Amino acid sequence: MKKILYIAVFTVLGYGSINTAQAQAQNPECSNNLSIYVEHAKVKNYDAAYTPWKMVYDNCPDLNWANFPYGERILADRVEKATGADKTAAINQLEKLYDDRLKYFPQKTNKAETIIDKIILKYDNKLASNSEIYEQLHKAFTEDQDNFTNPKALYLYFSSLVDLNAEGSKDLDLVFSTYDAVMAKIDVENDKYTTIIQKLLPKEDANTLTSKEKSQMKSANSYSETYGKISESIDGKLGALANCENLIPLYEKNFEAKKTDVNWVKGAVGRMFSKECTDDPLFKKLFEAQLALDPSAEAYMYGATLKLKAGDSKGAVSDYNKALELETNAKKRSDIAYKIATTYVRSSKSSARSYAQKALDANPSNGKAYLLIASLYASSANDCGTTTFEKRAIYWKAADVARQAGRVDPALSGRSAQAATSYASKAPSKEDIFNSGMAGKTVSFSCWVGGSVTVPSL
Repeated sequence: MKKILYIAVFTVLGYGSINTAQAQAQNPECSNNLSIYVEHAKVKNYDAAYTPWKMVYDNCPDLNWANFPYGERILADRVEKATGADKTAAINQLEKLYDDRLKYFPQKTNKAETIIDKIILKYDNKLASNSEIYEQLHKAFTEDQDNFTNPKALYLYFSSLVDLNAEGSKDLDLVFSTYDAVMAKIDVENDKYTTIIQKLLPKEDANTLTSKEKSQMKSANSYSETYGKISESIDGKLGALANCENLIPLYEKNFEAKKTDVNWVKGAVGRMFSKECTDDPLFKKLFEAQLALDPSAEAYMYGATLKLKAGDSKGAVSDYNKALELETNAKKRSDIAYKIATTYVRSSKSSARSYAQKALDANPSNGKAYLLIASLYASSANDCGTTTFEKRAIYWKAADVARQAGRVDPALSGRSAQAATSYASKAPSKEDIFNSGMAGKTVSFSCWVGGSVTVPSL
């Protein structure tokens, strides 16, 4: 259902007065009943609101926008309370209301929202098959993607497709291409909110946010967290389908037919890279096809990965830097730098951090880069100190960096909090701090990590 639909009564009556003469010409009772049902609906007395609302809706549907948000609440209450034929009738009424909302007030709604509201209504009441859910949401996604922003609908769109694949009615290739499209859409929507957060974080740190900005910050954090949870759910739904055992034979089978389709090739290369299927000869074939079709920054990055695996570290570094030079879009540059950082995790932690920092320089909202740096610090505990206390102190630094990931990108708040809690649990305990006499003192790191941390005071 909608998130912000509630209208103050004076606003409703104000809008209503614009069309009062027209409404009274149609039916003089419309304006009176509008006032009556609004007063009841405002206090959630939906049973009392139903009859006057239905009178206005049936006779003067275009009198006021309030007929639709309040009507939705009234009918949703009836759907929830009714059983049997009455419930079916209420569902049918609500479906019609969504269609009429688009018919009478197209400037206040859109095709995607209408389709989504109708299919979620049926889904919530166990009246829609996987096939109907997928077909309807596919229609909304392909015909009105800009307005397809409902997180639950994004999940249902992909989830229903995976279920249809399990039933044998949809190809695995379609599952992967839809996954890419849905995750790209989630990224687009989440970027809107992390941009707001990044802009307001300095003012939050300085405690200078206005009331309006605090509300914006709260809303942006909430939406970003929701998209993060949906993204994790979609990854979970994809599950083992996206592993090398499935990817390699699928792409081998389709390679000859699709090797000139740049979008297919780029998707295949990207997925094999992310799933670490780069040792298979197919990855090299796909990479070379991408390089011929689109010698982009990403292509050079994949080439560098192959060179690194072949022991050509000098050639790999050259290609990595070429990739960053070619990319001009800040977010894409950040994503490339992050991917490069992941390739260095095992071979050079300092290089991995360097590229992770490049990712943050290009996009300060790249929370994944913070999580990567935090994991690098945590994995270096045994290398960063002479005493057990000093070695474990690195976990405080790791926890702080992990928390920052959730601040800049609330979509990662779950992973951020989990990582920070894990790292903090490995840091010296209060008893350790007391016994060491280090409370409030500074521990410096002479290893590759560098910097220092201040030991918490007791």
